Amino acid sequence: MAIESIKEGVTHELVKFVTETRYADLPAETIEIAKRCIVDGMACIMAGSVEPAPGILRGLATETGGAEQARTLGRSSMRVPVQLAAQINGMSGHALDYDDTALSEESDRSVLIHPTMQPLCACLALGEHLGSSAEDILTAFVLGFEVEVKIAESINAEHFTGGRGFHTSGTIGIFGATIAACKLLGLNYTQITNAMGIASTMSAGVGANHGTMSKPLNMSRAAENGVTAALFASRGMTGPNNALEAGRGFFEAFGGGYDPDKIIGRMGNPWAIIYPGTSIKPYPSGVVGHPGMDTMKKLVEKHDIQPDDVESIQVRTGANVITPGPLRIPHANTELEAKFCVAFQMAAVVLRRKAGLTEFSDAFVQSPECQAMQKRVTSELDPEIVAMGKGVIVARITLTTKDGQTFYEESDRFYRGGPKNPLTWEEVSEKFRDASAGVLSAQAMEDFLSLTKTFETLPNLNALLDTVTA
Repeated sequence: MAIESIKEGVTHELVKFVTETRYADLPAETIEIAKRCIVDGMACIMAGSVEPAPGILRGLATETGGAEQARTLGRSSMRVPVQLAAQINGMSGHALDYDDTALSEESDRSVLIHPTMQPLCACLALGEHLGSSAEDILTAFVLGFEVEVKIAESINAEHFTGGRGFHTSGTIGIFGATIAACKLLGLNYTQITNAMGIASTMSAGVGANHGTMSKPLNMSRAAENGVTAALFASRGMTGPNNALEAGRGFFEAFGGGYDPDKIIGRMGNPWAIIYPGTSIKPYPSGVVGHPGMDTMKKLVEKHDIQPDDVESIQVRTGANVITPGPLRIPHANTELEAKFCVAFQMAAVVLRRKAGLTEFSDAFVQSPECQAMQKRVTSELDPEIVAMGKGVIVARITLTTKDGQTFYEESDRFYRGGPKNPLTWEEVSEKFRDASAGVLSAQAMEDFLSLTKTFETLPNLNALLDTVTA
């Protein structure tokens, strides 16, 4: 027998909102942003599907077999059980650290979560299996996004930014996938409450794995376990009815506490996909390094600085960027390390005046010119920037040339790709084309982009997914 849910508290607030919200309740702006997130998420899955980590997961799925319920997307597409489709697509989607990021503007935290991939992968897998309409997919996706971001805003900053070391995209992302899956399955209030309890005990992910294959595994398992939690609940499994706020519950165990005012009365007010919004990445790396890369690009282009001119580069920034922040690798020797290395990011832009998928590769990272340029870069905390709080990302770059000239540039507070300076539909579309090169045909790319422009009108996902399987 299912446990009767407590009709108060933050778990109740979240579940009640999810249960009552319909497609007609979504503001038009949430739908348009969601469509861009879907295009961007698919771009990341396409590019990541050729990486070794998703190949490992596909290989294991081939060996174990199972019901052919949903497709993996991109390279070597195959049909697998729904939870494994979510798992494998989630691994592809985060393999290159190219997927979007929700960032806080609060002084005690910076990165909240990578918000798209977990609910998107749950929606793609279950949506295909169930024959869900695009309207149902969009509703489930936006609600999953809403719940996970609100939880990430509410939990004590100690959980992630403050130093316990949990990786929110895994630990909290599972709730986004769970809610999306529950909504598509049509679960009722009690079942969704149970699913949240089940998800809370399946939550996992630590930050020490940054720079390795097990970082995207956090995202992968969040998507998989979210679908699994919803499926368990649909079959009658029970869980604690106040899983988030209970004593020894999620907030207490993972964060040491939470702020209920970040959830109570704030569901859809504002919608998280609008504010704090999400940053769609122009570079395949940790988002807190993007303002610095854009600033370096501006500096070298403005002054026409050539690689051989450079004597030294000093980067001054905040604790939300370099140690104890995520860009804590001092010198990169692999593509995975480069994603979290300021020295590499500066070196790439100086050498190539860009930092795309070609630059974030082992071949380029290990090249003699890149290794040498990294050694000319130093980074340090700037007390003035630190005092601005973790919700502000700033980079101050000083470049000195071999003939003694000094050039200085500071990053724009409204960084490119962020919610206050978003990539246009065409820029996101171009990212999809670039990410899909070598995976999809040119015709398939354009067919996909055409379908996504009017995504909300699709009766099901079949035609769309046909374009992104290879």
